[in-house]
Amino acid sequence: MSLVSLPGLTQMIEEISQRHNLPKSAVQEALREALIKGYERFRRSQNLDRQQFYDEYFDNFEVELDTEEEGFRILSTKRIVEEVENTDHHISLQEVQEVALEAQLGDEVVLDVTPEQKDFGRMAAIQTKQVLLQKLRDQQRKLIQEEFHELEGTVLNARVLRFERQDIIVAVQSAFGQPEVEAILPKREQLPNDNYRANASFKVLLKKVREGSHRGPQLLVSRAAAGLVVDMFSVEVPEIEEDIVRIVAVSREANPPSRYVGPRTKIAVDTLERDVDPVGACIGARGSRIQAVVNELRGEKIDVIRWSPDPATYIANALSPARVDEVVLLNAEERHALVLVAEDQLSLAIGKEGQNVRLAARLTGWKIDIKDIVLYKAEAEKRQLEAQLDNEEETMEPDTMTPTREEENADLNPLEELDNSTLS
Repeated sequence: MSLVSLPGLTQMIEEISQRHNLPKSAVQEALREALIKGYERFRRSQNLDRQQFYDEYFDNFEVELDTEEEGFRILSTKRIVEEVENTDHHISLQEVQEVALEAQLGDEVVLDVTPEQKDFGRMAAIQTKQVLLQKLRDQQRKLIQEEFHELEGTVLNARVLRFERQDIIVAVQSAFGQPEVEAILPKREQLPNDNYRANASFKVLLKKVREGSHRGPQLLVSRAAAGLVVDMFSVEVPEIEEDIVRIVAVSREANPPSRYVGPRTKIAVDTLERDVDPVGACIGARGSRIQAVVNELRGEKIDVIRWSPDPATYIANALSPARVDEVVLLNAEERHALVLVAEDQLSLAIGKEGQNVRLAARLTGWKIDIKDIVLYKAEAEKRQLEAQLDNEEETMEPDTMTPTREEENADLNPLEELDNSTLS
């Protein structure tokens, strides 16, 4: 069989595998696809009779790599027919039976159609190189998608590689121990407190694996996602990992609307075990567990509160660290609540630029209004007094009044008037 020599084929496959972080099988597959494209280019350039090559014309051709002899062959699968109309796809029964008497019409045979080394041509070699680079990128993209799809929503270790405008390109490593892969950390997914310097390491949440043939990194990671906090608590708190404590809800504002307000997270936890304090389990002895999360998030403020099936209790807990005096559920259907606090707790309950009440509303799913309890009760008493005065005025209006003599006379009928005039 013919062979187009490729000196150093084995070493080339090894080097490409290491350079692109691809298994050798993926490199060989990419090389086979590139060589068949090169052969297609060669055939088109040799098409002296201007035969029409449609898109699927070369689908019955394939490349066989020979790593021992360091070269490749072009093989073509042809169908056995009575009369040959296309020599690339068909072969006559008579020709096949010269070497295989048992052959029959409709059978398929594989034939070596490898061109001569000198005929393959420089242009075909250039085409092969260009396609190989593209196929290697495609193979790498495919492997990344397959490997990291199962890791979406999990936390990975990342290392800063370079900066592209406001985005950061980081290297992440999967849990399978594969070599590092590039990922993009967009501006909107970054934390304001982070110091993104070259080779800095931190944890990120794998938010999405991009599908298709996108240019650049296929992985989208985040430092601002609420899931990052959840996953980190799951790592730091064994009770969460063992399902003794569960995270019911979380609300996070990693990029506040004002630079004067820092990132903050509220997380609601609960347990079915009577002897377990879910909040205490998350905080840890002397705050050791929550402090580990805070340090990783560069000082982000985190409030761990106890979830409750009672909306009023849950809302009061969600406004921590403020002390709530009373929660009035104004409209259960529209989930609207009024929270009353002391004057010295008002600013704490609302938070700087409304951050605390904003996060509490997201955590509970209720619209929350906060008022000073003293002023609210004073206004309520004032409204009650005004309503009472209005009622008293209505009761003081007489239903009937004593008529005057003229009014009495006006009410008399004509006969009575006649009698009165006669009497007078």
